[in-house]
Amino acid sequence: MRRENQSSVSSFLLLGLPIRPEQQGVFFALFLGMYLTTVLGNLLIILLIRLDSRLHTPMYFFLSHLAFTDVSFSSVTVPKMLRDMHSKDKFIPYAGCILQMYFFIVFGCLDSLLLAVMAYDRYVAICHPLHYTTIMREGLCVLLVAGSWLVSCGSALVHTLFLTSGMRRENQSSVSGFLLLGLPIRPEQQGVFFALFLGMYLTTVLGNLLIILLIRLDSRLHTPMYFFLKHLAFTDVSFSSVTVPKMLRDMHTKYKSIPYAECIAQMYFFIFFTDLDSFLITSMAYDRYVAICHPLHYTTIMREELCALLVAVSWILSCASSLSHTLLLTRLSFCAANTIPHFFCDLGALLKLACSDIFLNELVMFTVGVVVITLPFICILVSYGYIGATILRVPSAKGICKALSTCGSHLSVVTLYYGAIFGQYLFPTLSNVIDKDIIVALMYTVVTPMLNPFIYSLRNKDMKEALGKLFSRVTFFSQ
Repeated sequence: MRRENQSSVSSFLLLGLPIRPEQQGVFFALFLGMYLTTVLGNLLIILLIRLDSRLHTPMYFFLSHLAFTDVSFSSVTVPKMLRDMHSKDKFIPYAGCILQMYFFIVFGCLDSLLLAVMAYDRYVAICHPLHYTTIMREGLCVLLVAGSWLVSCGSALVHTLFLTSGMRRENQSSVSGFLLLGLPIRPEQQGVFFALFLGMYLTTVLGNLLIILLIRLDSRLHTPMYFFLKHLAFTDVSFSSVTVPKMLRDMHTKYKSIPYAECIAQMYFFIFFTDLDSFLITSMAYDRYVAICHPLHYTTIMREELCALLVAVSWILSCASSLSHTLLLTRLSFCAANTIPHFFCDLGALLKLACSDIFLNELVMFTVGVVVITLPFICILVSYGYIGATILRVPSAKGICKALSTCGSHLSVVTLYYGAIFGQYLFPTLSNVIDKDIIVALMYTVVTPMLNPFIYSLRNKDMKEALGKLFSRVTFFSQ
């Protein structure tokens, strides 16, 4: 519940269109007709492109996404406007207003970016017609659309975060920042732990960047498995960078406060990269399932465009998940208590500090957790169930060893990632609950991202050969 001495509004009044009451019916019919034409016309374009194989070209691929964007763009504002034209209650809740603004910016930016992408497609078609099919391949088209979505979501998120933080007025009974207690270690141990975590963080960054470099340079690693591994390595670097640098800085400063907007942003990106890790690991499990259970159709199924689509969907779902938590959190009021017993802005810790009703936050937290953590884990178990059944049908020991070698690294990563997450809930009776949460958080933000490069470099023959080739090249040029 929002307190009475809080000067923050819970809803807004939309004045609507400046038209006279007697004109309401005419304008309602006009805009309703225009909206239905927009929806039906653009859906017809999508259907035609989907059904006619002659339209399966880059230009029409972009056009289908533009049509979907136009439908969504209109649907963000027009239905509410039409409803308000025949209603006396023209209020919109705070959360509804923020969501409407967010998606209006998303689809507005997406429209602009897709038009730019279509202009590039026409430039290649006219200026470089002989190389058109080579340049505008399906993988690039998917990547351009996915990039447009990411940039649009990022732009809208920036505006949303700044708006929600700006609306928190000075005389509001909410805090302007939080105090992070950090790690529960004694002052004389600060130097040792600082050196330890700094070394682990540098190992994480350098190790994962080395993986990305090896995959980029060695053509033998240009396969779906290493495509996903490259994105997982980037995610691990980003995942650690969200929390560890701030934690290291706080270990050598007396002022461990973090501004409200920075705390919300840290929480957003922490959830984003956590979910992205889960989706990428699931995509890698599917890749291993196809490689072992359907080896003859592997190249046909795991095409470049499917891999790019799986990664793009992972990014979009992760963005949607973290955004839902962020928008719901910004609705809450934080009163006198502003101390977080953690080394970063954890969602669970922030909800405990709220003096508003957090039922909806907890409901979404549970629902989204099932979608982004539990369901991917079930998919991984099912994939390895089929893989295990296939391996047992292989008569030769050599075939079994080969199959296990392709899955060993991934299984190790799955065990580390989900072991840390489920350990937080399976062992709730550790000596101190707060310390247990911090230990588990350190496991999947510091330890797991650091170990992943070692798992894939030491257990993988192709990575070892690529690493040896890189060192030989460096040694040759240094002589």
